[in-house]
Amino acid sequence: MVKVALFVRLEAKPGKEREVEQFLLGGLPLVQAEPATTAWFGIRLGPSTFGIFDAFPDEAGRQAHLAGKVAAALMAQASDLFSAPPTIEKVDVLAAKLPGS
Repeated sequence: MVKVALFVRLEAKPGKEREVEQFLLGGLPLVQAEPATTAWFGIRLGPSTFGIFDAFPDEAGRQAHLAGKVAAALMAQASDLFSAPPTIEKVDVLAAKLPGS
């Protein structure tokens, strides 16, 4: 059961939208190797607005993800891809439906 999550909002620099999309697609294999990342979504909210939503069973899983490869890559590329620093919000999951639940 997931209890905590992250919602990350990303605003692409003009002309960098395709690169942000590719960054999110490339993040999937990295999070598949994270046992405590129960769910992970790279999303598009608008023409230049993207996001990541990921869920974890507990705070330890969330912290492990924040210390992982996707977070490191996100911060390393932030100044090149995004018009503002990523907004990372820690959220509590009140209800969820996942495969097998």
